[in-house]
Amino acid sequence: MKQLFTGILSGIFIISFSCKSNTSAGSSPTQTNSQQMTITVDTLKKVLDAFNRHDLDAIMEYFSDDCTLDFPRGPEPYGQRFSGKAEVREGLSGRFKGIPDVHYGEDLHWISADGTRAVSEWTLTGTTTAGVKLKVRGCDHWEFRDGKVTRKDSYWKIVEQK
Repeated sequence: MKQLFTGILSGIFIISFSCKSNTSAGSSPTQTNSQQMTITVDTLKKVLDAFNRHDLDAIMEYFSDDCTLDFPRGPEPYGQRFSGKAEVREGLSGRFKGIPDVHYGEDLHWISADGTRAVSEWTLTGTTTAGVKLKVRGCDHWEFRDGKVTRKDSYWKIVEQK
């Protein structure tokens, strides 16, 4: 158990010191991956804006043909996985139908030094079609290749009902 805890702390330490953050207004750090395609905090904000508009065409422009999307909930330890643009689009369409007013706000973004990975934190709000109001903190782990999203892995906090 002590080795596991030490390993987790080491991983957090490495992540903390290998990422750059954009926390000040007006600054937009740029990272370039090995293929010289630029991923910026502004790019992540534009993707989030497309999500908030529920604009599937705009969202999918950011994704590679062989992309994957992992929802936080599902039958596997990683949740529910959608593979390829068609499945990812279908999964996102279902999310927008299930939470018609879903919105991602209070967002922060970090990009790895080599520009191939990023993390976004946000607060998701909305109401499901069953009338359940949602307000949860979550994050996305992103992976990029040639300036496109190859993987989006989403996590949400589990909020216990009062």
